[in-house]
Amino acid sequence: MRILIIGGAGYIGSQAVKSLINEGSEIVVLDSLVTGHKRAIDPKAKFYQGDIEDTFLVSQILRTEKIDAVMHFAAYSLVPESVKKPLKYYDNNVTGMISLLKAMNDAQVKYLVFSSSAATYGIPKKLPITEDTPLNPINPYGETKMMMEKIMHWADKADGIKSIALRYFNVAGAASDGSIGEDHAPETHLVPNILNSAISGDGKFTIFGNDYDTKDGTNVRDYVQVEDLIDAHILALRHLIKTNKSDVFNLGTAHGYSNLEILEAARKVTGIDIPYTMGPRRGGDPDSLVADSSKARTVLGWQPQHENVEEVIQTAWNWHKNHPEGYDD
Repeated sequence: MRILIIGGAGYIGSQAVKSLINEGSEIVVLDSLVTGHKRAIDPKAKFYQGDIEDTFLVSQILRTEKIDAVMHFAAYSLVPESVKKPLKYYDNNVTGMISLLKAMNDAQVKYLVFSSSAATYGIPKKLPITEDTPLNPINPYGETKMMMEKIMHWADKADGIKSIALRYFNVAGAASDGSIGEDHAPETHLVPNILNSAISGDGKFTIFGNDYDTKDGTNVRDYVQVEDLIDAHILALRHLIKTNKSDVFNLGTAHGYSNLEILEAARKVTGIDIPYTMGPRRGGDPDSLVADSSKARTVLGWQPQHENVEEVIQTAWNWHKNHPEGYDD
């Protein structure tokens, strides 16, 4: 199978490239390299540098490379930034999806697996969150993901493009062999920021908000390891081709950990008493997000291998220790 991975130089997309090549697929990557790293792409993949909004380029790649299916990872994803710069997110995320679907329809490529988000749910009334929980995003990032899902739905009805949206909870960790990890500039994710602080010893790590409606006042999130996440993508693509039916699945572990609990787990993994400061809330952050992923486990046969949060952090720590400057490119 020949698969186009859009955003394949990013943290999650590069893991998809690696895993799919290992299981025998032929991979083509399209990435603008605005946030991704060319060094993260498996050399066995064919690489095009370009933008998802270039409909002609995407259509040309789909046709020339005889692509069978697409995985879409190319979207801006920082909640606080989306609150400050909403038009940037609507322009890139929503316009990018429209452009991709136009190109897929033109090239007659009918299968799409999309990285959606738990941010589509907003502040749920009960936990854990099922796929039937109403979508009520509280930030522009979550709203763009919801809109992208709706656009996919209507593209299915009109053009027969079948899709699966995978609503991620918090992705963390790194490839078990240490080859791929998380490297953003600036870094805003909790786990890498804690581990970067452990390496630097600068004491600049900040937890944002201690007045949420949670057990210790800090945000509670469900952490899914990046390799487990990509296993679900592969299973989702197989399911999509087998059934030819669009669907949506949550990806999480059903275990919620507060920011302070993640910090304590990182201290255990690293053996370092990582200092921190408490800062004000960031805009757009819900109190708690915890997944009910039983649908993915039952329908797709998904079985996460890294459900202990310390094990997840250990894979990330292995990466950060060996790549203190990230990809350095």
